Parts: sequence; C-alpha cells; structure tokens
Amino acid sequence: MLGTQASPPAGSNTTMTTAKLSVYFLTVLLVFLITEAPSQMSTNQNQTPAPPRQRIRELGVKVGILPTGQLNTITDVEGVLVGQTTLNRGDNIRTGVTAILPHSGNLFREKVPGSVFVGNGFGKLAGSTQVNELGEIETPILLTSTLSVPRVADALLDYMLALPGNEDVQSVNPLVGETNDGYLNDIRGRHITREDVLSAIKNAKGGAVDEGCVGAGTGTVAFGFKGGIGTSSQKLPANLGGYPVGVLVQTNFGGVLTINGAPVGQELGRFYLKDELASPGAKVPQNRKETDADGSVIIVIATNAPVDARNLRRMAARSMMGLARTGASATNGSGDYAIAFSTSPDVRLGSLSQNERNTPRSIKSLANDSVSPLFLAVIEATEEAVYNSLFKATTTTGKGHTVEALPLDRTMEILRKHGLMSPR
Repeated sequence: MLGTQASPPAGSNTTMTTAKLSVYFLTVLLVFLITEAPSQMSTNQNQTPAPPRQRIRELGVKVGILPTGQLNTITDVEGVLVGQTTLNRGDNIRTGVTAILPHSGNLFREKVPGSVFVGNGFGKLAGSTQVNELGEIETPILLTSTLSVPRVADALLDYMLALPGNEDVQSVNPLVGETNDGYLNDIRGRHITREDVLSAIKNAKGGAVDEGCVGAGTGTVAFGFKGGIGTSSQKLPANLGGYPVGVLVQTNFGGVLTINGAPVGQELGRFYLKDELASPGAKVPQNRKETDADGSVIIVIATNAPVDARNLRRMAARSMMGLARTGASATNGSGDYAIAFSTSPDVRLGSLSQNERNTPRSIKSLANDSVSPLFLAVIEATEEAVYNSLFKATTTTGKGHTVEALPLDRTMEILRKHGLMSPR
C-alpha cells in the first residue's frame, strides 16, 4: 500500500498540463508588468517637450536704441487686442486668421484715424482705398491667406452688421490683408470658415501675443526659413511724450537676412540670388524656396500718440526702413503693406448726429515737428517684430514640403562673431 499510487482519473493529465501552462503564462505576464511597465512609465514621465523657442531679446540681443514697452508687443498700446485662429490639420492645411482690434468697442461708431502705405503693391489688401481716402479705420484689421480674403471679409461684415448699434448700417469697409501661404498650405481649398474668423475676433485680448506659426503666419516662409507672426513695441521717453508704438507683422517674404547688421543669411548659406551668383549663366533650380524672395509682408502699426491720418501715413512709410534693416529685397512679386492707426481719444472719430455734421470737429493732434521720434520707434519695432517672427517659428511640413526654422544656435554664433552680443 505504501508503495502503491492510485491511478489518476482519465483526462486528468491534460487538465493538469493546461492548468500549469495557464499558471506559467500568468506568471510571465505578471513578471513583465512588474519589471517592464514601471520602466516604460518612468520613461514617458521623463520625456519633456522641447522648450519653446525664445524671442530675440530673450537670447540677449538688443535691437535699436529705444526701450521696449512692458511686454514688447503691439498690445503695449493700451486698448489694442489681438486674437488668432490657427488651422493646422492633416498634411496640407497650414493657415489661419489674425485679428487686430484698435479698441474693444464698436469700431464703426468709434472709428480710429488710420492710413495704409504701399511699399510694393503685389497684394490683395481689401479696404485700403477707403482708408486712405477718408483717413479712418472702422473695422478690426484681419490678416489671412491670399485666396481667403473674400471669405474673411464677408465674415467680418457679418460681425460688424451684428453689433448692437449697427442695425441701420448699409456700408462697411472691411480691412483685410494677406500673404500667400501656398507653399505649405492647400491655399486653393480656402479652408478658413466664418466661424474661424469670428473666433479670432471674439477671442481677441490684450497681454501676451502668440508668435511664430500661429494665425495668419501658420504657413508662411521668410528669408527661406519658417516665418510667421511677430510683434514688438518701443516706448518714447517721457520728455518726448512717453508714447508707445507697437508693431505686428505677418512675414512671408525674402531677401538677404540681416540681424543688427550681421549677414546672417549669407553665413547660413540661404539668401536671395545665391544660385545665380554662384554659377552665372547656369540653369537655376525650379524649386528654390530657400532662396526665393517673392512673397509678402503685412505690417500693422499702433500708437496712442494723437496722430492724424496724414502723419500716420508717414509713420507707416517708415516701417519700410525697418523692413530694409532685416535684409528684405521687396521684389516684384512681394506685396509689402503697412497699416497704421492711433487709439488716442484726442483723435477718435465718433459718429456724428445729423445736427453735428455741419459743425467743425475738435481734434488735437501732434505737430509735424513732434513725430520724428515716432518714426524711429516704427523703424525699430518693425525690425524687431520681423526677427521675433523668425525666432519663434518652428520647422513646419505641409503639402509635401518642409521649411526649417531659423537655426538659433548658429545664428547666435554669427552674432557673437560680429560682436553683436556678449559671449556666454
């Protein structure tokens, strides 16, 4: 009996084998979860996103001689609001809308003096002729993609006509600027909708402004690198009035990138006419976006200095000098426009009643001799806004093309070599 083992029931060997296998696989799975999963979780937790790219002053480069406003943005001009809608979908949609509001009220009833200056007119700036004829801006200023101008203008009309107090309005002059983002964006698709436009306007706010590949700058290219939205501000000293001047740009143009006088584009090997100069008479490559200078730029200038439309036009003209400092070449195919306005209550153009239309207005504006410092502020703020559009933009792929961001490390090395910033 002691040496005798009872025979197992029929089929029990199969059952025990299956049970042992199940236990084995469960044990292996448990060991894997204990040993591997924590390490994977730890790896994911330790992965941090790349730090955001910095603006040019944040990297230790001073532009110009004037001090900046508090945030160094166009919103340093009190009352100015900026809103943006960014469309970055699938492989081919890289576009958007940027809205600049001179103030938060009903612009049709409280117009601001304004003017448009044309550096080169290869563009579709809707509403510019009436602005220059009357010296007034009566809607938010919207920036977008070239073929979306009509749809954006139509949505802007919807917004203006729906504002309380505009029930009897039968004529509105929407002001819409553009640059062509067709290299990275399906521009023919005209993907911007009424809701996108209204969102940009209704979400407009003061304070910090997003820059780089956002809003109307989502699909743009500048100096062969990724362009976009950039902004800056300068503030005059108190003995010159203490007025701020803010600038916002949508950069989509080319030339020979120059930063504080340093030939950055040349030293990075990416500049206009590079191929032609290297091999005179040789066949130029068809796809040469890196050295193509055609495109456009929209420059929006704001100040609270009491400046009338005539001197605002003179200020807008000076922005082209700031553009030139960056190395822009203003080619035949580049639409270079500047829009300037003042938010000062002293020059605000409120609606007139029927009885007031034949009486003189009382407007207090600066004399010609007082605006020269404002000219310099426009030049410097435009220059820095262009740099910020490049410094904040990131490498972008769309429509089968990739446009690299400006390489900041190499750019800083070039600026150090030319003595334009302190060695770290």
